[in-house]
Amino acid sequence: MTIRRILIYPEDCLKQVAKPVKVFDDPALHQLVQDMLDTMYDAPGVGLAAPQVGVSLRVAVTDVGWRSEETEGMRQHKVWINPEFLWKSEETDINEEGCLSLPDIYGDVERPNAVRLRWYDLYGKKHEGDFTGFQAVALQHEFDHLDGKVFIDYFTPLKRRMIIKKLKKKYLS
Repeated sequence: MTIRRILIYPEDCLKQVAKPVKVFDDPALHQLVQDMLDTMYDAPGVGLAAPQVGVSLRVAVTDVGWRSEETEGMRQHKVWINPEFLWKSEETDINEEGCLSLPDIYGDVERPNAVRLRWYDLYGKKHEGDFTGFQAVALQHEFDHLDGKVFIDYFTPLKRRMIIKKLKKKYLS
């Protein structure tokens, strides 16, 4: 089990567009995914993107059920490689979000409440699927990381500046 250090915003890797994975049979990719899962569960979180552990690749992991009351302790993770949204609903919901890279920061974000997605698994097999509710929100949140965005990018500039100042003072000074 390898726990990687989770970067704290505004570290540079969190603000860059991640590169696509081109080779799936790479042991380093498989190790990265295992390390990301170990790190996510240890944090504890429900999702983690590779840029959050300092790797600029379009890779994310999620497990939105393992911390809920109904499925607590049951791990059913998903690996998302080179994900792309094919469709997002016009209907939106506002949900409170937090992020492992922005500790103790929470805020309401409005996002589409349903998405259609294409992605590859760890072995290079292409998948498509539709997702709703919390799963759709979590995927949009994690995949924002792959595009160099974090959830506070949806806040007003003033609120964002205040949060960044707080994070720099507490974690990066």
